[in-house]
Amino acid sequence: MSTEDRPPAPRSLAEALRARGDAALGALLRSRPDLITPVPTDLTQLATRAGTRASVVRALERLDRFALQTAEALAVAAEPASYGELLGLMAGDDADPVVVTALPHALDLLREQALVWGDDDRLRLVRTARELLAPSPQHPSPTGLGPTVQEATAGMSPGRIQEIVTAAGLASTHDSVSAVTALAGLFTDRARMAALLAAAPADSVEVLERLTWGPPYGQVTHDPAPRLRWLLDRGLLLPTAPGTVVLPREVALHLRRGLAHRTPEPVPPVVEAAAVHRPQVVDSAAAGQAYTALATVEELLKDWDEGGPAVLRAGGLSVRDLKRTAVALDVPEPTAAFWVELAYAAGLIASDGEADERYAATPAYDEWLEQPPAERWSRLVTAWLAATRTAGLVGGRDAKDRTLSALGPGLDRSAAPEVRHRVLALLAGLPEGAAPAAASVLARLRWERPLRGDRREDDLRGRLAEWALSEAEQLGVTGRGALSAQGRALLGAPAAPAPGPAGEPSGPGDKLPVHHHHRPAPLAPLSPAEQAVASAAAARLLAPLLPEPLDHVLLQADLTAVAPGPLRRPLADMLGVLADVESKGGATVYRFTPGSVRRALDAGQAASDLHAFLAAHSRTPVPQPLAYLIDDVARRHGHLRVGAASAYVRCDDDAVLSEILADKRAAGLGLRRLAPTVLAAQTDPSGLLEGLRAMGFAPAAESAEGDVLITRALARRTPPRAAPEPVPDGPPVPDDTLLAAALRAIRAGDLASTTPRKPGTAPAGNGELPRTGAAETLATMQAAVLTGESLWIGYVNAEGAASQRVIAPVRVEGGFVTAYDHTADEVRTYPLHRITGVAELADDAG
Repeated sequence: MSTEDRPPAPRSLAEALRARGDAALGALLRSRPDLITPVPTDLTQLATRAGTRASVVRALERLDRFALQTAEALAVAAEPASYGELLGLMAGDDADPVVVTALPHALDLLREQALVWGDDDRLRLVRTARELLAPSPQHPSPTGLGPTVQEATAGMSPGRIQEIVTAAGLASTHDSVSAVTALAGLFTDRARMAALLAAAPADSVEVLERLTWGPPYGQVTHDPAPRLRWLLDRGLLLPTAPGTVVLPREVALHLRRGLAHRTPEPVPPVVEAAAVHRPQVVDSAAAGQAYTALATVEELLKDWDEGGPAVLRAGGLSVRDLKRTAVALDVPEPTAAFWVELAYAAGLIASDGEADERYAATPAYDEWLEQPPAERWSRLVTAWLAATRTAGLVGGRDAKDRTLSALGPGLDRSAAPEVRHRVLALLAGLPEGAAPAAASVLARLRWERPLRGDRREDDLRGRLAEWALSEAEQLGVTGRGALSAQGRALLGAPAAPAPGPAGEPSGPGDKLPVHHHHRPAPLAPLSPAEQAVASAAAARLLAPLLPEPLDHVLLQADLTAVAPGPLRRPLADMLGVLADVESKGGATVYRFTPGSVRRALDAGQAASDLHAFLAAHSRTPVPQPLAYLIDDVARRHGHLRVGAASAYVRCDDDAVLSEILADKRAAGLGLRRLAPTVLAAQTDPSGLLEGLRAMGFAPAAESAEGDVLITRALARRTPPRAAPEPVPDGPPVPDDTLLAAALRAIRAGDLASTTPRKPGTAPAGNGELPRTGAAETLATMQAAVLTGESLWIGYVNAEGAASQRVIAPVRVEGGFVTAYDHTADEVRTYPLHRITGVAELADDAG
């Protein structure tokens, strides 16, 4: 393209954005969605918003390490810089070929993000980004470079500057500006600089080498040593404050052979596989973990079925309740916190909202129980992927030094879903069955998002990644550390890459490096609709791998029953009432006790029902001790009857009532005899039932008609509750519909603000609406209908939002103007009273 044909270079970021097509603008708005919240009126406002500190910080935090290094190099380059200068800072004098290859992509990314604008011969970093990344004594640059010669000599006396120039072997000048320019020219001239340093004392060169890669500042006394004096005299070190000297940027770059960074990192770290297993082994192990996850959540909810722990005043579980839950689940407390938070994120538990607020299962839990196991697992992992609540923080401290409790406030971390998805996506990029080395995953994540992790002492993203790997294993998304087939389907990932030609290592010590010099496009998070499809596909893959529920147990003579695998729900529920769980594992052992049998009788079962149930579901004959136990408890069950007087006890055997009255343990019940066979009590019926059972009796409740009441254990449920909404990490990424509407509105506003006006109207681009009286507005509109000319108008809609528009009036009648709106690209009708004013366009307005 000839110089005449080349479009003029942009003079501002707004002009650079104006030259972009819709696809490029759409890519910017997708990557920086905060720029369209709300939608800018035109491209000038979009450029202004793209340069605000909050938006620039957010954009910098989402750069990978090499793109960030490129931005840091531009921050220490001249303003503007050429591509050649930037390449020298990134690749050095040796022109590292890997850097040379990767730099155009990094620069394109910075341009796409609107952090850099201008042609290759005049590259400019957005001013706010330059202020954030340029070196200063208060905020050192990651490059380790100091100020330029011009910046370091800004407060120096002209006489001292001339002394330095002369000592460096340069001719004296008439002014400080030319002297500083000459000194900077010396330091950037490779040949002359090499000659100057060749004459330097060895210990002076050693001082320079210590400062070369930063920090560039050093301390000196009021009487510097000869090796420092030699450097100070020639400007190779410059004073910045009393007792402090700095290595000028130009000198450091010469010593570094032109490199802005000690180690440019154009290629992401390799994700290594610590071990590779057969895919079938991985899927089976993951399915076993998925089954355990379902059983653990069920056990947790069953433990809270009749009302869980109380809600703390500040919200959440107390340390004691979390410890009690961990004991009940037989897991460590951090693991118990994870299961509690997962059930909460899936909407299975919530607070009941009562005055004495407690946690309990929600109605959604009953629906969840009725689903097939694979679908229940799918619901749990889908909730886990999207949850911002982070169980790993439980037990830590917040900014006000308060303990973070499970289910309490302060656990949301908006980066958690993104980190989980990225960790699983990295696993999906490994060969099938490959388990990654955790350190290589963390190194890769630090390369992809370096600023946030390096800036914080506790590297939250690193901890989130470690938790994601652990939680994925507990949920069965991974098996033996490798991504399972159902986990891959959950991400919507394609088939795994084939292993290398060297074959599949199988031992835990084997390593399988997976190189990503040519990085594939990372897996993007799925939309809710896409995630539902992917979750269903994952459930279908998992279903055949889960153990088939059994319909039988093995009864033993020691009053125990062994379940050799998972039980079908009716059998498991009934056995949970009739017996107590003694041990869990591959096989569950239940123990029958008088208390457990009485529990089944209280729930409405007769002795004959229990005998029939056990006979139908046992592969072994019902042992005689168990049959005797059931008959013995049933014989005494209901011998005493309790009703409401406040409460009373009646029994045909008055000797039993006399025994109760004589027992000291009955003192708190407030009993007195009303008749030989009736006792009245001050306590309520439920309290009286509990008291008599504690004394060793087996009473039964009765109705006002004298019928025995069969009391069933009623599961406590909260009112319908929605699962907690994830806390978003900034504005959501716009969908295609919103993006198209935003682009059209921005283009329309830009057209209206940049269209040339006739002299005497408001200048273009100043943001002010045209102002004319009602009569003049009407006359101008009517004239435009006759001439077919376009007009520039100001318009205020019914909500009070003002905008500028370019219209071609077609008809004016009844207080309305019908016109073709160039900014909206359609015919519209506007009330004349909402038009603030009108102005004619210049004759050459295109």
